[in-house]
Amino acid sequence: MHIGIPKETKTEEHRVAATPAGVAALVQAGHRVTVGASAGAAIGFEDAAYVAAGARLAADTAEVYQADLIFKVKEPQPEEVQYLRAEQVLFCYLHLAAAPTLASDLLNRRVTAIAFETITDAQGGTPLLAPMSQVAGRLSIQVGMQALEMKNGGRGTLLAGVPGVAPGKVVIIGGGQVGANAARIALGIGADVTLLDRNPERLRYFDDLYQGRLQTRYSNPANLEACLLQADLTVGAVYLQGRRAPRLIPREWVQRMPRGSAIIDVAIDQGGIAETSRLTTHTSPFFVEAGVVHYGVANMPGAVARTSTAALMEATLPYLLRLAAGGPKAAFSADPGFAAGLNLANGAVCHPGLALDLKLDHQPWLALV
Repeated sequence: MHIGIPKETKTEEHRVAATPAGVAALVQAGHRVTVGASAGAAIGFEDAAYVAAGARLAADTAEVYQADLIFKVKEPQPEEVQYLRAEQVLFCYLHLAAAPTLASDLLNRRVTAIAFETITDAQGGTPLLAPMSQVAGRLSIQVGMQALEMKNGGRGTLLAGVPGVAPGKVVIIGGGQVGANAARIALGIGADVTLLDRNPERLRYFDDLYQGRLQTRYSNPANLEACLLQADLTVGAVYLQGRRAPRLIPREWVQRMPRGSAIIDVAIDQGGIAETSRLTTHTSPFFVEAGVVHYGVANMPGAVARTSTAALMEATLPYLLRLAAGGPKAAFSADPGFAAGLNLANGAVCHPGLALDLKLDHQPWLALV
């Protein structure tokens, strides 16, 4: 199969879908690979390394998009959509529930769109979302500390505290990969951490793991409100597979939060969990709304692109090899969890959760691929 790996065009997105080693594995498996010029240069993967791995370099985006399968990190940007065509396979992060215009464009172009974030494993986990969730969770505390600095509109709280001064209060909403990794870093620096989740088993897991160092609360409106009104830093870490993030933090609560506190809305790529959240970029990551500093960067792992690229390649390569070897139908027939990644095909929505949010009919993949 001919696989195209374009240079990412999203603002300050320096990740690349494949490392030179990953390209070598694809070539060794008999596939033809075209890589956009300087696709990995920003993180030290030079064009010469891709050529040595067996790839062909393309000087322009249109040439990369001539491939049968487009393998990239983030969703196609408006200037890229024009190159997509019917039955072409697109394999990347999509987050279409929060991007109805893009979903409509891909439907109209009858693209076969497979989303990293909705592929599942035998345990119901999301193996291609997990590595970036781990990165984003750890980053959330790092950027949260920056958000609390006075220069960014923060209240000037040091989360770690100092002898004689209490540490800052961190509230984490959601106990999945993002929340677990945020908790690990926040506890590691000595913050006062509370994690909320709706799953009692997950709360018991954290309680056993941290032996009282982490406070756990059942996530309901009363507990959420009480925690938010005392928080220095709130991390939104809720993910509903393939669906828009639930709006759990109304504007009225934000207005009553401590002035200069911060919300790091990691769920912003699925629409965000705070009513006051909006998209920002790595170039301009913070804004103040209702007296609270907000961070809404949808491609957080792009800030540490070299680490993120390496982690993502390890997770995606086995799936990519299976997809390229036999095409979508063979790959999905062999693995129902892989089939859960199919969002769109032949002008129809194939993921039930996405169909609900887009208010469109859901078509089973077997009828479309």
